[in-house]
Amino acid sequence: MQLAKSITPKKIKALHLSKWAFLVFSATLVSPVFSQDNSPYSRFGIGDLVPGNNIVNRAMGGITAGYFDQLSINFNNPASYSSFQSFREKKSKKMSSGRAILDIGINFDNRTLREPNSTNKFTASNALFSYIQVGVPLKQNWGLSFGLRPVSRISYKVLRNEMLKDPLTGQNIENASTLFQGSGGSYLASVGTGFSLFTRTKHKLEERLSIGFNTGLLFGEKDYSTRRALLNDTVSYYMANYETSTNFKNLYFDAGLQYKLPLNEKMLLSLGVYGSLGGDMKGKQDRIRETYIYSENTGNLRLDSVSDQRDVKGTLKLPSTFTAGFLLQKFALQNKEGGWMLGIDFSTQQWSKYRFYGQADSLRNQWTLRIGGQINPVPRRNYFSNVTYRFGFFTGPDYVKVGSKLPILGGSFGLGLPMAISRQAPNQATFINLAFEYLRRGNNDNIVRENQFRFSLGFSLSDIWFIKRKYE
Repeated sequence: MQLAKSITPKKIKALHLSKWAFLVFSATLVSPVFSQDNSPYSRFGIGDLVPGNNIVNRAMGGITAGYFDQLSINFNNPASYSSFQSFREKKSKKMSSGRAILDIGINFDNRTLREPNSTNKFTASNALFSYIQVGVPLKQNWGLSFGLRPVSRISYKVLRNEMLKDPLTGQNIENASTLFQGSGGSYLASVGTGFSLFTRTKHKLEERLSIGFNTGLLFGEKDYSTRRALLNDTVSYYMANYETSTNFKNLYFDAGLQYKLPLNEKMLLSLGVYGSLGGDMKGKQDRIRETYIYSENTGNLRLDSVSDQRDVKGTLKLPSTFTAGFLLQKFALQNKEGGWMLGIDFSTQQWSKYRFYGQADSLRNQWTLRIGGQINPVPRRNYFSNVTYRFGFFTGPDYVKVGSKLPILGGSFGLGLPMAISRQAPNQATFINLAFEYLRRGNNDNIVRENQFRFSLGFSLSDIWFIKRKYE
């Protein structure tokens, strides 16, 4: 779904990269963009890695290691599931009810591609699904969460016009037009649980250490094609298509820890760590080599199949990931003091070990530093004093490495907007979470520079469930 009018891509001058021809912008990026981006860097690895965290965390630069909340779901660190709110009956140790959470997010992206030292650019806007997640408290300090979210996207379309030359004599042969196109991406359907262990202090038992894990199915598709046509005024040539389509899937597992350390009655330090060991995904691949003609009525029509291999089995080797960080939090006091939190995360991913059917790619090990926080003003009758204000910053190299290093720099700002409680549903608590992110990918040393503005909208809906009702 495009948010603006149809965009006719503008011409971008030629760039030079002999190894990866599809990144050579020596002609027009073809056809208007309606529901897809055009990111040449999504050709590498498993594609562009989409934001993999809750919109609440995204507004704070993406910090997740030490973060926990009763009214939103931090699905990155499953140890946080132990913080889902539950209630106990008076004079009883049994839980009578809990607060279930439904968390939904969508993104509105605007991406601009630029050739360094040039005013030419290409722009596309899209609305994309971000995640849907459910959190349920099972018992006191024990929670369950499940949901679906995208992991990566592949979307590019680049046209290159060139003169083919004889490799021996260097003489011109024919003009050729080559279209490089890719689509696909990956998704994660997961379920996880987290619970807390208690530590005895001088006065009472306190929840300190939380442990959690997620498991699920990671699945996706990579579809790459190269279509070439020879241009000649007197001789008619058939067009050629080289297409490789791969479907892959495998079980996924990650785990996390959080340790909460009270500093005083108002301050809490939360330490967190989570990660995954990676692993191999099973793939099935179709390899098509064919000649075809194009018809305005029926599209591309195959003339002859040079090679057609189906269900070629192989593996995709994914890297291990690791994130550690802390969150310092000051609690707000009703009508007396405001609250705030500040956190730092550091994450690494070993993408140099990635393999696609045994082949390496132009990837590098990635690290990311994230800093963020939020401010809660002193709550008053004024609505905006009850709004949560969030901010963040992140930086690090991209996992794609084509030519020189591809740096990433970004910042974020967000709001947590509480909704009025309905008289018909007094037990409900609803928040609208907004996140505004700006991301710059690459600089003038890279082949293509991307500027991306992302507006994310999230709905956190919670309600009391499993209530024991009494009738008179």
